[in-house]
Amino acid sequence: MGEFGLMKLACLKSLLFLSVLCFAHSSEEGYPPEWWAPVDPTDAPSWEILPQDAGPGEVILSKRTELGIFSNFAATEFLFEDFTYASVEGFWQMMKYPDSLLRKDPRKNPKYEWDYSRLEVAALSGFVAKDAGNAGSRVMTDLDINWVSYKGKKMPYRTSEKGEHYDLIRKAMRAKLDQHEEIKNLLIKTGDLVLRPDHDQGANPPPAWEYFKIWMEFRSELLATH
Repeated sequence: MGEFGLMKLACLKSLLFLSVLCFAHSSEEGYPPEWWAPVDPTDAPSWEILPQDAGPGEVILSKRTELGIFSNFAATEFLFEDFTYASVEGFWQMMKYPDSLLRKDPRKNPKYEWDYSRLEVAALSGFVAKDAGNAGSRVMTDLDINWVSYKGKKMPYRTSEKGEHYDLIRKAMRAKLDQHEEIKNLLIKTGDLVLRPDHDQGANPPPAWEYFKIWMEFRSELLATH
């Protein structure tokens, strides 16, 4: 094949690539393009799903964009059952800590040193809250327990069922939504896009982990009445 033929083939491949790209992102028309702004993978942690990894009709709830407000990590203070939490993550991780209302709580064993109190974890957000929760997870592993507690009541933690823990997380997320008009407006703004997490959750994550699905359920409810 001559030089002209090679150039022609390269042009055809480029046109085909652009056609596929345009088709793949046709459902993104009308949405803010920065939601899909490419990020250099070499500057990203291994756990992160980048904005450009979204498939056709999808968007990543990336902490790099305004959609990061849907993350449990986001510092979005909310009132839930007469107590204020700095974030859903703070609420989540707090439940791993010793509970003054729970009788015979094995987590109160003096062998465990806690850097935070339960109430202090509730006031955390972002990776600080996550790190505090990791400390709680290590104690759970050491004690060989798979439960957390809320208001003196134990409940299964990692489970495939939509049980009490799932219900609490969903209610906390709902409180966050109801108390922040900007979150409500942004959720409606995502229209019919499929929301995806910005981190790998592994195979068969518990329902409470799938916050993106809960947000889509809330969006359906909002759009039905909007």
